[in-house]
Amino acid sequence: MLEVRDVEALDGYWLRLTLSDGRVIERDVSDALAGPVFEPVRSHRAIFEAAFVDAGSVAWPGDVDLAPETLIWGVSQARSTGTPPARMRVPRLTL
Repeated sequence: MLEVRDVEALDGYWLRLTLSDGRVIERDVSDALAGPVFEPVRSHRAIFEAAFVDAGSVAWPGDVDLAPETLIWGVSQARSTGTPPARMRVPRLTL
């Protein structure tokens, strides 16, 4: 199973993810940050930017995380029309 090995917060709610197979992908996670548990991540830019990798998932302070399958496959299907911020645009890889 693919896991997240590294994460970098970009503009908006975009994350650059380095996967366990070496690929780098970018995902807009704004739709995945739903519900009260994600309120601090949505409301405070510093918390969003504090994203880190924990056991193959992306996590934030306060014991909040997104599963790798959501980040790798779920988000891309839910938000296929988004484009990365222009200054951060890199070629996308097909999964």
